[in-house]
Amino acid sequence: MNALHLLEQLDPLDPVPDSPGPAVHTPVPVVARHPAQLVGNTPVLWVDQPFAPHGRGFFAKLEGANPGGIKDRPGLHMIREARRRGELAPGAPVIESSSGTLGLGLALAGLTYGHPVTVVSDPGMEPAMVRLLASLGAQVDRVEQPHPTGGWQEARKARVAELLAATPGAYCPDQYANPDNVAAYAPLAAELTAQLGRIDILVVAVGTGGHSAGIAAGLRQHSPGLRVIGVDAVGSAIFGQPAGPRLMRGLGSSIHPANVDYGAFAEVHWVAPGEAVWACRQLARRHYASGGWSVGAVALVAGWAARTSAPGTRIAAVFPDGPYRYLETVYNDNWCAEQGISDAVPRPEPDEIADPGARAVTHWTRCRRVRDPLGRTAVAARGAGVR
Repeated sequence: MNALHLLEQLDPLDPVPDSPGPAVHTPVPVVARHPAQLVGNTPVLWVDQPFAPHGRGFFAKLEGANPGGIKDRPGLHMIREARRRGELAPGAPVIESSSGTLGLGLALAGLTYGHPVTVVSDPGMEPAMVRLLASLGAQVDRVEQPHPTGGWQEARKARVAELLAATPGAYCPDQYANPDNVAAYAPLAAELTAQLGRIDILVVAVGTGGHSAGIAAGLRQHSPGLRVIGVDAVGSAIFGQPAGPRLMRGLGSSIHPANVDYGAFAEVHWVAPGEAVWACRQLARRHYASGGWSVGAVALVAGWAARTSAPGTRIAAVFPDGPYRYLETVYNDNWCAEQGISDAVPRPEPDEIADPGARAVTHWTRCRRVRDPLGRTAVAARGAGVR
């Protein structure tokens, strides 16, 4: 009996046996000589109620256990590969657009490889994140006005271009289109396979497209029947909805990143801020594990997949970060009340639209037709398996 099978047989409310058997070992504590060595090998947590009935839940990959979150992985990998190819000279500046989490990964990469880092962000970056990035040695450059059509992300990209032109030798990883962003997640997929074995459904947030594409590609090497459910934010343009104002950071986009692998997805769900807040707080109360907007949105959709899939379906959900940068937003009652999202208990089932452009959605909605809205690919979604 392996450790996963043992977990599935135990009642989560029962105490863990003192001697569960020779297949289960107490991990040896990691002793790192550099913080970069702490990235990866993150734990998996079983989550069921209140998202799904007892015994019908999903496995959450807790990427918030990395020093800065999931984007420590591409931050380190993109810089390492740019140095290897000679695109980034020793000591040269790194300049990139980020809403926060990649900024942490790049700060770690800058510390690891000896590069000054400038993170271009916007007024939506939480003050705590600005202070944290500064304490880690990164400089934060903030744009003050959104682009007329491309929103804050297009404005940030334009500012990155200005800074690159004014800084000889500077390098931009370009997380939106850099294939190294995708490749950085192969180890995460290998970890999930080692931890869970066969995976039937992957539920994953979509922003730059890097971690959804990289994890899905890696998992399919061992789980060829994998179905991928993308989770997006209301107001995001990635999957063909009109771009609009977005409270939620870390998922969604006002542009169409080239790294999004539209062909990987069986369906997409859009989630609204209040619904994500509800899910985040339920996770915190029930499972002592939570995070930000992406985590709440992914948990909501993964719970639905667990409720509506056949018994025995193995579902993995990726939680990109932890709760700490969101203490003054997602976990702040007054802030949520000011935004009008305090009492948004999600419906038990999402609405459904037949086509991503059918109408602008305002709350949790799914669509089983996935395609690139710019026509770069023509993808018919693979819709069997989850109703």
